[in-house]
Amino acid sequence: MHAPRYPFTIRLVGFAPAECAQLENLLAQAPLPGPSYFCLHDDSLQEPDLYIANGGNSATLARLACLPPGALQPVLLIGGDGASSRRTLPRPVDPASLYEALAELLDSRVQALAALAARGERCLPERRRRPRLSPDTEAPDYYQRLRQGPPDGAVLIIDKGGAFRDHVARVVSNTFANTVGPPTRPVEWTDSSRAAVRLCDETPVSLVMINTCASGIEPYSLSSAIKSQEGAGRTAVLFLVGQSFKYDSLRARDAGVRGLLDKPVADRHLLATFQKLLALPH
Repeated sequence: MHAPRYPFTIRLVGFAPAECAQLENLLAQAPLPGPSYFCLHDDSLQEPDLYIANGGNSATLARLACLPPGALQPVLLIGGDGASSRRTLPRPVDPASLYEALAELLDSRVQALAALAARGERCLPERRRRPRLSPDTEAPDYYQRLRQGPPDGAVLIIDKGGAFRDHVARVVSNTFANTVGPPTRPVEWTDSSRAAVRLCDETPVSLVMINTCASGIEPYSLSSAIKSQEGAGRTAVLFLVGQSFKYDSLRARDAGVRGLLDKPVADRHLLATFQKLLALPH
């Protein structure tokens, strides 16, 4: 059995749909044995390993300027006037130059992460649910005072088997291993929509992860049923999706879905998602 290969995640910013499709196609053809890449859906909750952005779009440049201090995701600009200090490639994009630039930027990210780890520090995920549109002007503790306490409930996995639940439980347990405070939160599992709705009604559940390929599960209807229950306002529902699943953003939002994670999910993305949605310790 082959171990899953986790590609580097890329978030495209500021491109028209046609250019997004072109870039996705180029990235899918990245030559081996070099890095492989995967472009995140707009609703993806995964942290990108790097950004590819439209250097000729002023709104895009403003958004990049508002990335949180200390963000370690490199940015590659496509087009623009060349005035930016960021790495830039001209249009039309030359595939060989694209692959070379990405490999160099990823190498710089790996070195930065290694230096952070050597200091005993971790890269903090962006907790905001929407992109920053302008720099923060409030006092440093302003948003901390606004933030509610972490939801106090279990993680519920809806899947065709319990293997992923066991893996998530290990990731969560390892997160709490070196912290002082309350014990690790429980991680539950079911393969039944009816049981999932009942569990969310009868016990505190903070995060529901629905595998969209689980047999007998209609994920949008299940999310609607969970979110319609009293007290479920702060319960975060997310989908685990494979390449064959056609994610419908409008339908998902109507059903109360917070976002998605693409399979296979690397542990670093699981951990960042838990830190973002559950305020788990860093």
